Amino acid sequence: MTDLVAERYPLAFRLYPYARSTDQEAPAPVRHKVIVAGGGPIGLATALDLGRRGVPVVLLDDHEGAGLGSRALCFAKRTLEICDRLGAAGPMLAKGVQWNVGKVFHDDRLLYEFNLSPESGHAFPAFINLQQPWFEKFLHDAIVAAQAEGAPIEVRGRNRVDTIIPSANHVTLGIMTPDGPYKLEAEWLIACDGARSPLRGMLGLSFNGRVFEDNFLIADVKMKADFPTERWFWFEPHFKSGDSALLHKQPDDIWRIDFQLGWNIDRTKELEPASIRARVDAMLGPKVEYELDWCSIYTFQCRRMDKFRHGRVLFAGDSAHQVSPFGARGANSGVQDVDNLAWKLALVVDGTAPESLLDSYDAERVHGADENILNSTRATDFITPKTPVSRLFRNAVLELAETLPFARTMVNSGRLSLPCTYDGSALNGPDQPDMPARTRPGSPCPDAPLAEGWLLNHLGRGFTLLTINRTAPDSLSAHGLTVPRLALEATPEVMARYLGAAGGAVYLIRPDQHVAARWAEFDESAVAAALARAIGKV
Repeated sequence: MTDLVAERYPLAFRLYPYARSTDQEAPAPVRHKVIVAGGGPIGLATALDLGRRGVPVVLLDDHEGAGLGSRALCFAKRTLEICDRLGAAGPMLAKGVQWNVGKVFHDDRLLYEFNLSPESGHAFPAFINLQQPWFEKFLHDAIVAAQAEGAPIEVRGRNRVDTIIPSANHVTLGIMTPDGPYKLEAEWLIACDGARSPLRGMLGLSFNGRVFEDNFLIADVKMKADFPTERWFWFEPHFKSGDSALLHKQPDDIWRIDFQLGWNIDRTKELEPASIRARVDAMLGPKVEYELDWCSIYTFQCRRMDKFRHGRVLFAGDSAHQVSPFGARGANSGVQDVDNLAWKLALVVDGTAPESLLDSYDAERVHGADENILNSTRATDFITPKTPVSRLFRNAVLELAETLPFARTMVNSGRLSLPCTYDGSALNGPDQPDMPARTRPGSPCPDAPLAEGWLLNHLGRGFTLLTINRTAPDSLSAHGLTVPRLALEATPEVMARYLGAAGGAVYLIRPDQHVAARWAEFDESAVAAALARAIGKV
């Protein structure tokens, strides 16, 4: 299978081949503003976002490019919106398989189907399926393009972090390369080194939560098939290849199949090609021709660190939190970590905001992680009932769901990823209660079509004062920031998403496209006060 995978991802192996750095010649450790450890999707997105904001950043990875296999697969609309801001979404959308519809089966019966994008007027679909190596490649392509435009980003392959010594105003890193060791210093270190996070271990930090007693087999197969581009999930499938099963289409005629195997299994035997083929044959039928592309066995885990900020070290993505793959909450929540962290760190680095602003990264993204863990845990408990009583209840719900819509809200085959709303955040300013709940302070801005392009494309990289049917100055300067105004016409989509029953509105939008505050009328002192709160000066 390795040769087939290498053929599938010919560009993924050496995106950033090792090259000796001048830092290795320095007599003393060179200090950098920001170092990112880990070159997966979260590390690449972090370096890209910071670099595009003008923050000098060095990314260290112990490999020279993306790894094997599809791994992360489903990327949500909010992730694509973030990647669009980073200049990477176009090729992702072109390569990925777009989908909005899912179907849920029990045995051989279709119980119901659902549409994750029932509302028109959005630039991106609910999800695309795209193998992780391609996702990483497109992020790296965007880094190369940003470097050509002057973004201060450096990527160093085969630079493995072996030691870390925290200090009051920096951290010292011991790096191993093919040419031997050297040391670096970082004013800020962002750990994006995955679920097993060596950096987390070096600092002696815990990773707490639940490990579920079940195993799932991923079998990515290459085949020509007439299945529609939908998410199909079976409870107790009639083909008996596992207690549950999932089928998804990927690019290049690759199909992701997941089989629930149970707890007490022989992993070595289950990963033998003959065993995998027996399960796939039972599902697809003996006449379907296919090749095994990539296979793995995983166990559900729903865990997180107690805190995501530890002095000058910040954790993001799987190094900070881990959820089961049903619901596509892993990589998507990691990209939302980046979206939350980069603008805050940029303001801290340039002196506009106090270091305490980074505590809000911890508070808001711990809130997001807990939301993901709650949904992921509920899905896992429903998919893998551990007692006869819980299985009886689960199957009774499935039986009702075939004919009664109310029961479908109780079925959980993986509540699919949605962006987090930061209710209760210390950064949130005033709210206007007669406006839609979906755009309250702390919420991500929903996109909307404008006369020229899409709303999110007009928000820029900083704060924005958004007005609808209200007058305001073209810009506002306060607290070291200049906030431009974006005046919108009250189109049907803008009215439904931002006005509701109100005749007009003024919104303060954060750099991560979350709402900071909103009012019925413009008031300069109120906006300035909300801006101060949003950058941690209150």
